[in-house]
Amino acid sequence: MAESDRMGQEGLPYRPCAGVVLMNAEGLVFAGQRIDMPGAWQMPQGGIDGDETPRDAALRELTEETGVAPDKVEVLAETPGWVYYDLPPELLGKVWKGRYGGQRQKWVLMRFLGEDADIRIDTDHPEFQEWRWMPPTALLENIVPFKRGVYEEVLAAFQGWLR
Repeated sequence: MAESDRMGQEGLPYRPCAGVVLMNAEGLVFAGQRIDMPGAWQMPQGGIDGDETPRDAALRELTEETGVAPDKVEVLAETPGWVYYDLPPELLGKVWKGRYGGQRQKWVLMRFLGEDADIRIDTDHPEFQEWRWMPPTALLENIVPFKRGVYEEVLAAFQGWLR
């Protein structure tokens, strides 16, 4: 069975998504507090469009959500395979127009080469109300619970790079 054929709960497919672990010179990671879920922090991520590669989608999402242009990052690594999560029952059928039961994600580790002033979360369609650099352990403590397993897997994959 192809990765794209794997089904989630209720027989719904997984939404293909790319995520970004943006790391600064100190090995801390970018985290944004979601506008729609105060207190919930996450790294930039979003759907993969059409024929986009996961890396292209990750770079696009980074710019859309943080204002950080591709020339301000160095791509270091990608998760070797897809990372999956299922939506909790209370969100099933409510997000993504009810078309997906969860996400299959490819994560890209990037080193931030710019200055903090290059990060602009006041984008055309803002997703974050504030941002900060966090140690990976703090991010795990502040992520929405149903994504914690994904974040543990992703941060473990990149642990050699992170603080």
